[in-house]
Amino acid sequence: MVEQVAIRSLNVGKPIEVEHQGKTVRTGIFKMPVKDALHLSTVNFAGDAQADLRFHGGPDKAVCVYPFERYAYWEERFGIALELGAFGENITTEGMLEEEIHIGDRFRLGEAVVQVSQPRQPCFKVGVKHGLPELPLEIQQTGYTGYYFRVLREGEVRPGDRLELIESHSAGVTLAFANRVMHLDKEDAEGIRRVLAVEELSDSWRETLSARLDRLAGE
Repeated sequence: MVEQVAIRSLNVGKPIEVEHQGKTVRTGIFKMPVKDALHLSTVNFAGDAQADLRFHGGPDKAVCVYPFERYAYWEERFGIALELGAFGENITTEGMLEEEIHIGDRFRLGEAVVQVSQPRQPCFKVGVKHGLPELPLEIQQTGYTGYYFRVLREGEVRPGDRLELIESHSAGVTLAFANRVMHLDKEDAEGIRRVLAVEELSDSWRETLSARLDRLAGE
């Protein structure tokens, strides 16, 4: 289990409007690295915001995280060069992959305390950013999704801070396992139950998986 890792980049940005398929789309996917300390509240970093609060942001998705190790895969896959913050993440990490992190794990992040709430579910806007409409689906299928933190204690965070493990969740449900159940093995009722048994799972994932389990039970 990862106990301490470096923050490669701390990234924020406000929503902007871009053209997509003849329409104007408002998105907060364009985030840039910062050099100064930022206050992390229970909903976001200072200077950061999301465009569509129905699906992004809020207490369960206050901080978006993406592993830097995944960048090389996508650069080779699409023949592109990616800058830090390329996936709209607030924190680009080194050493915290989806296979190693559990839903409910708690970390110290600068002065703040955060907790893993769910894997990320990328929307079409990450494809818009890179001109790759197939990217969101491929992110889901590979499981290279990144993940979200909720904030248990607010505080200042600096780009050079480290994520330090406070407690690894006893259930041991990794983000990779949750991704498999959500996106690939959708009829794995036992797997769904295992994910739902984690009290710290986000409300949105709990709603989706509970409805799926009910459907499976009725078939």
